[in-house]
Amino acid sequence: MMETMEETVDKIKTRVIGIDIRLDKTTYGIVDIRGEIVVQDYFDTTDYPDVNDYVTALAEKILTLASENGGIESIRSVGISGPSASSVTGCIENAANLPWKGVIPLAAMLRDRVGLAVALANDGYITALGEKAYGSAHGMKDFVVVSMSHGGLGSCFYSNGTPHVGAQGFAGEVGHVCVEINGRQCGCGNKGCLETYCTEKGLIRTIEEMKAKTKEPTLLDDLPRLDIHAIAKCCDKGDQLAIQAVERTGEILGFGLANYASVLNPEAIILTGDLTLAGKWLLKPMKKTFEAHVFPNIRYTTRILVSILKEGERDILGASALAWDVKEYSLFK
Repeated sequence: MMETMEETVDKIKTRVIGIDIRLDKTTYGIVDIRGEIVVQDYFDTTDYPDVNDYVTALAEKILTLASENGGIESIRSVGISGPSASSVTGCIENAANLPWKGVIPLAAMLRDRVGLAVALANDGYITALGEKAYGSAHGMKDFVVVSMSHGGLGSCFYSNGTPHVGAQGFAGEVGHVCVEINGRQCGCGNKGCLETYCTEKGLIRTIEEMKAKTKEPTLLDDLPRLDIHAIAKCCDKGDQLAIQAVERTGEILGFGLANYASVLNPEAIILTGDLTLAGKWLLKPMKKTFEAHVFPNIRYTTRILVSILKEGERDILGASALAWDVKEYSLFK
């Protein structure tokens, strides 16, 4: 019997799985070879305080998703974005904002459960991959991406078109540079880290500290829950305490980014994450402080951009880009 063309050549797998692990939720999805998210879903990270239970649940969920959408045999590999993750070791190491402590060999654990190649990298690195391939950094060679989520501030920078990960995979941890000596206690163990001020969690703490020092009325007292959406709305309504707290956060952020840019001289800094929803109330003082403190020779040359990609999609796309680069391995051939 004559063989067909399809029977005589190897078939290319055209899909990967991207996973974004955050403190509150884990989002996962299937991404095709053209960068389209075929399907995605999520679950609460906090439902699994034991990492073994978490990885087992994650494996079951992604295998189910794959079987219901083209079959596991169409999946080439898996990419994961996680805080304090090392692309060198494949481990999440001493994450300040996750319930699992110590060194977690997450890539190996998930590979053993799903039978596919798994790559893991820091969330800042993954965000930069997504921006480079699909977002605001497309076409750039020297840029910085800074992600400000609920409790963490991650970053990655590209130099001459290549991401710099460092000897152990932790380059770009600008969230853990000190902006105030003996300042706020950080989950990493140090004090005064940038992320203790310039995240939603840090902003809420600033508000609480300011409220303790004044008796002036504020719309913030009437909110059932403090989050960046509600705080930004209070700013829009002219609430002075909200405005001052966000402006103070912007000033500290601008100071930290000025130091970062003075070392790297990037063509652009791209901001992502929940904190950017504060809009002009955050960005205007941030930009002013940035220009006042950056190295004078590069003043007014660094573009400050807000990501054009949707939250919830960027890091799945970035994780998928990581997945395409890992050497293929599968038990489903």
